[in-house]
Amino acid sequence: MAEVLTSLSDAMAELVETASKSIVRIEARRRLPATGIVWSADGVILTAHHIIESDEEIQIGLPDGSTAAAVLVGRDPSTDVAVLRAQGTVSLTAPTWAELDTVKVGHLVLALGRPGDQVQATLGVISALSSQWQGPQRGGGRGRGGRRGGGRGRGFPFGGGDGGERDNVIYRREGGGQQDTFVQTDVVMYPGFSGGPLVGAGGQILGMNTSALMRGISLTIPTPTIRRVIETLLTHGKVRRGYLGVTAQPVKLPDNLAQELDQEVGLMVIAVEPDSPAHKGGMVLGDVLVALGDDAVENVDELLSLLRGDQVGKALKARIVRGGQVQEVEVTIGERS
Repeated sequence: MAEVLTSLSDAMAELVETASKSIVRIEARRRLPATGIVWSADGVILTAHHIIESDEEIQIGLPDGSTAAAVLVGRDPSTDVAVLRAQGTVSLTAPTWAELDTVKVGHLVLALGRPGDQVQATLGVISALSSQWQGPQRGGGRGRGGRRGGGRGRGFPFGGGDGGERDNVIYRREGGGQQDTFVQTDVVMYPGFSGGPLVGAGGQILGMNTSALMRGISLTIPTPTIRRVIETLLTHGKVRRGYLGVTAQPVKLPDNLAQELDQEVGLMVIAVEPDSPAHKGGMVLGDVLVALGDDAVENVDELLSLLRGDQVGKALKARIVRGGQVQEVEVTIGERS
């Protein structure tokens, strides 16, 4: 038994040592520094959006003990991803990133951080994987396809905001900052660990850790989401978001319409912003949105997932229930500024 534990312990220490070559310290806030991960050897650094309190005078602490200046390339609050670029001549080592198909609940993982000069580590397991976080739910029902109807009892403006507007929107599938899934672990997120990597048993990085998306829960933004957001930020400097311009809340459909549409819940429009895409398309107070384009809409997250950045400027058919009748109006998806 002692030999097994010693071997495991040595292997874990080796993983930390290898991964530490790609982990930097981020000094961009007044209190404790946080952590960043080298994305590419040409100076691109990944870190958490919420730890960047100042866009200027950002410093990074390198694995060799030296420091360098960095500039903010862009950030995406909805996924808590920020991209920096190191200035000057620096020696950086990019790690190997793992895809989602290698991740399973129960896998042992290490969360690493460099809030100081040395890398720190904590051990845990992957607790949960989910393709979409629904968050707290009230009201509504369950659609015929098994999807959760409801969402929050109050209305919510579907403008494609920055993701910080409510807790159960942060993990939504959304264009640009689209969240493929979230990875939940039981690792202890020590101060300064946000922006650091989650390392699998094979030494590959599974994603970026954050303590900002859900209070009291350690979450990891997975590789596919990170890659998409970084590529978008490097190209455009921001993540585009679709904009509809309505406030709506879930309602149960009458039995005859539920049977006709094969869904039990829609979204009732309780406000339409003037000159918004919804207003220009003819949507009015009291309409019940049941589909956008070819996709049914039964809850808040499903609608937000359709307001992808690649949909901006596209004309889509919105299927609505008005006066007890199913109708269609055409809306051109705008862009949230």
